[in-house]
Amino acid sequence: MSVEVIRSSSLAGLPHGFLGRRGGVSVGELAGLNVGYGSNDERSAIDENRRRAVEALLPGAELATVHQVHGADVVHTERPWPQGERPHADAMVTDRPGLLLAILTADCAPVLLADAEAGIVGAAHAGWRGALAGVTDSTIEAMERLGASRDRLVAAVGPCIGQPSYEVDTAFQEQFLAEDARNGRLFADGPSGKPHFDLPGYVGERLRRARVGSISDLDLCTYCDESRLFSYRRSLHHGEHDYGRQISAILLT
Repeated sequence: MSVEVIRSSSLAGLPHGFLGRRGGVSVGELAGLNVGYGSNDERSAIDENRRRAVEALLPGAELATVHQVHGADVVHTERPWPQGERPHADAMVTDRPGLLLAILTADCAPVLLADAEAGIVGAAHAGWRGALAGVTDSTIEAMERLGASRDRLVAAVGPCIGQPSYEVDTAFQEQFLAEDARNGRLFADGPSGKPHFDLPGYVGERLRRARVGSISDLDLCTYCDESRLFSYRRSLHHGEHDYGRQISAILLT
């Protein structure tokens, strides 16, 4: 099976992709294109999966990743970091062609951004903590410092856990209501009576508040499609011992 590259029409013209689990060499619970060194997968399998991911997006590109920590810090990069020297951050921006900015997720929302006219791209990892802390806002501001204009920015929200599968508790809900009472519309009562949170909806709302020029959502739920996408929460519910990570990336040519 070849690597599946899911693309956003809003980013047409720029090499990018949201990759799931199809087309990789990992086996067992991590079967497919697992790219996470934080998993217990064989290092050789992860290396091969990452190589396949790069080849599927732009052969010969350099792959840049960060040590993601569920925060709002952003780094400007011009080259990849060695594996042991990656900065702790949850987003990257660059104006250097040929550098593939890659975010790893397993339910959190990957967000790819571009100002094609200015020649600037960004990639953000927006779990609920990072999204609430403003990781997308920080990414936009970092892109502006390089010369991007937010009214020209295009942002695409990739596969992440959907509201029907994202049960939370009231303490979680209260954090979002404290940030903005309007966030209440992003919660709905689930079958058990507990609230369910709309993560992609919230990420989109933060992008709209930031006055991003164009926003799109692929509307793909990681939890719901086991054959196509990895999901941390699904792995817990299935009693699995480990979970895979998928990669989302963008670059300039």
